[in-house]
Amino acid sequence: MNSYNVLVVDDEKEIREAIEIYLANEGLRVIQAADGIEAIEVLEEEEIHLIIMDIMMPNLDGIMTTFRIRKERNIPIIMLSAKSEDTDKILGLQVGADDYVTKPFNPLELIARVKSQLRRYMTLGTVQQNDKVIDLNGLQMNLETKEVTVHGESVRLTPLELKILELLMKHPGRVFSIQDIYEKVWKEPGINAENTVAVHIRKIREKIEIDPKNPRYVKVVWGIGYKIER
Repeated sequence: MNSYNVLVVDDEKEIREAIEIYLANEGLRVIQAADGIEAIEVLEEEEIHLIIMDIMMPNLDGIMTTFRIRKERNIPIIMLSAKSEDTDKILGLQVGADDYVTKPFNPLELIARVKSQLRRYMTLGTVQQNDKVIDLNGLQMNLETKEVTVHGESVRLTPLELKILELLMKHPGRVFSIQDIYEKVWKEPGINAENTVAVHIRKIREKIEIDPKNPRYVKVVWGIGYKIER
């Protein structure tokens, strides 16, 4: 594989070093962190292409670290979980992890999952683009003409609806808070933005979703904000 940077976050040094050996044999550069606080510090300094994150850690656990990372970044995250941590594993996926591996793990399985996530992230960038067209499972936007189609059917959006949808489509899987959306689209502080954004999201869903009450594309992440599925 190309020389990608993988951040391994685990409070057990032996596990970090074992994973580093496995991945280094595949030509990957590994950077280690002992907890979520160290991981966030590394992300500020290094270009990271994938994160392997333990769930149970002191100081800042894997769930909260993933939650914080997803506010800013769309890097693939593979969670490490013990068999007894099924509830935490599900929570990790809900806050934005891409995959999980159960401890004790098979090194070959871990390598396969790492390669799969890197391939999807680096070659597709999690967005299929053809020149200026974003295509997410049949939802298409032409970034030049601003035309939106759903499975070939044209959809008419207002300028503000279009800007919200474009923001979400350019960062599939990333959760944007209501305030983030308001400030990026309306270009002003997101004070009392909740109702305004919610109304526009509802209108977008009515236009692009087959069943707006059970949306396929624009999903709410309760207590956080909105995202578009990959």
